[in-house]
Amino acid sequence: MGRCRTAFNAYSVKFSPFFEGRIAVATAQNFGIIGNGKQHVFEVTPAGGMHEVAQYDTADGLYDCAWSEANENVLVAASGDGSIKVYDTALPPHANPVRGFKEHRHECCSLAWNTSKRDVFLSSSWDDTIKLWSLNSPASLRTFAGHTYCVYHVAWNPQQPDVFLSASGDTTVRVWDLRQPAPTLVLPAHAYEVLAADWCKYNDCLLATGSVDKSIKLWDVRVPGREMAVLAGHSYAVRRVLFSPHAGNLLLSCSYDMTVKLWDTASPQAAQGLPLRSWDHHSEFAVGIDFSSLREGMVASAGWDESVWVWDQRGFPSP
Repeated sequence: MGRCRTAFNAYSVKFSPFFEGRIAVATAQNFGIIGNGKQHVFEVTPAGGMHEVAQYDTADGLYDCAWSEANENVLVAASGDGSIKVYDTALPPHANPVRGFKEHRHECCSLAWNTSKRDVFLSSSWDDTIKLWSLNSPASLRTFAGHTYCVYHVAWNPQQPDVFLSASGDTTVRVWDLRQPAPTLVLPAHAYEVLAADWCKYNDCLLATGSVDKSIKLWDVRVPGREMAVLAGHSYAVRRVLFSPHAGNLLLSCSYDMTVKLWDTASPQAAQGLPLRSWDHHSEFAVGIDFSSLREGMVASAGWDESVWVWDQRGFPSP
């Protein structure tokens, strides 16, 4: 459907929950090691091209972004200086960012907006913590501590608005409940760092994890002693995993092996390391993926090769 280039290495791509074909892309200069960042907003045109709606420059690299679920023009970006930038695309570039939060002591690397309680979102950081925020509050509402290494990813449970998970370099995935003072589950998910995790949108007890050990694991939180399945098709670290909003058995993954894969988690082939589809259109680490919630089959990926692709999961990306 479309492809675009970014000036810096892309880290994250997110479809708008309001506008079909609108995506936000967080990028970082020099692979995020040192340098500036840019937050982009692109629109997929009816002809299959992509044009830029907005671009915002930052002094530090950006590692993730998330759209507001309450305001179609607002998005937040996770910065290498630990801050969170808030942008309003309805305002001119010089009026942005409209505000910022700065509490994390190290890089902020993941953001997740609550789809039910639409006034709150989560951030995670290399400072080993997770924070809960509201745009209506000048400071974080709560800090969740307990991980002993970088928290690379956070994701809300789609059916239980008070529940979320966190994936960490301490090799665990933790399940949290806003109503509880501590994690309700500590899952020793992998022998190596866990870079990503996500909930199934149709089963609030099922989650997937992705690790430096190259594998994806499926878990039932009611039976945490052993994984349900291991998907071993990637040849390098699994950077992100994401369940489809349209089918409970479909899982998207991307990896440092530069591929994006689509899995049917219910098929016996998946356990043999055979995905439904595998795409190799990136020429550097593939680090960002997303499903469109508004258009079934539309997916996106972003990579360190400074490219962002949007295509139909039944076909192949095209320039």
